[in-house]
Amino acid sequence: MSDTNDEKTPFTWGPATGVGSMPGGDAREAARTVAGSFEDFPFLAELPARGPGADMIGRTIGLLVEMYAHVEPSGWRVSDRPGRDTRRARSWLGEDLDALEEFTQGYEGPLKVQAVGPWTLAAALELRGGEAALGDPGACRDLVGSLAEGLRGHLAELRRRVPGARLVLQLDEPSLTAVLRGHVRTASGYRTHRAVDRQVVESALREVIAVHDGPVVVHSCAPDVPFALLRRAGVSGVSFDFSLLTERDEEPIGEAVESGTVLFAGVVPSTDAPLSDPGGSVMGVRTLWRRLGLNPGTLADSVVVTPTCGLAGASPAYARAALAHSARAARSLADNPE
Repeated sequence: MSDTNDEKTPFTWGPATGVGSMPGGDAREAARTVAGSFEDFPFLAELPARGPGADMIGRTIGLLVEMYAHVEPSGWRVSDRPGRDTRRARSWLGEDLDALEEFTQGYEGPLKVQAVGPWTLAAALELRGGEAALGDPGACRDLVGSLAEGLRGHLAELRRRVPGARLVLQLDEPSLTAVLRGHVRTASGYRTHRAVDRQVVESALREVIAVHDGPVVVHSCAPDVPFALLRRAGVSGVSFDFSLLTERDEEPIGEAVESGTVLFAGVVPSTDAPLSDPGGSVMGVRTLWRRLGLNPGTLADSVVVTPTCGLAGASPAYARAALAHSARAARSLADNPE
């Protein structure tokens, strides 16, 4: 397993967790469900159904330092000063933190918190003229610095509220592959932004990762997750939709596992669907392990079971079932690695 910077204290991951979002708008109910489902790896729930500011982009914009934005019909756009939308984002985050603190009293163990990573944020946040920050290298650099500083403060707040927790920072980067390939469309929709150099992408990720002295996971539920780039950037884990893997992903995944990277394998559907038996949900993970020639005995230490993506689009009943199913599937993987 990956270690934190303290080599004497290896980091112990929980066997299963969620990706981030939950349905509905009740922070206490979401925190209760998460804490009850994952006694050894809870996460700070996000509730985008509440509206702008609770969505993943708006929530992260609320964390930025000396950068502000407001909602336009086309999305979030940079502002000169914090306005109603920023204040609302910060207020909802405060509610979520209060609820998390209430249901993690005395908790000791890994606790995951999510924020949008720098490249998905740059692809989504509009500058004053309406184009994405992605097209302006200077704006991207400013955004990386603001995000890093905001995350530093956010993590400090979490340590204060849940002092026994060992924090895991998850950066949500669903647009990362599109950024690398030049597939992010301009405001007109007729062109795409130029692909960002891989070294620039890696450097920005490394700068944000450096704010946390514990494990950092990058999540993407898009196809073609750049496992090798993320490993070079210094992530401790990669979270992905297992059903989207192809043969070309297998070699970089094997290299990542052998270097100590933990796989957050999204194997449970994130929208309402029939759930197979828990062992069946992780059968593909066992099969992949055999194809890669990896030691089955390392499975439980190298894999965290999750839904394929956030559960915001699920019914409340299904969301609860999916979290419970993830925990049972992880137990099946640990008990029967072969």
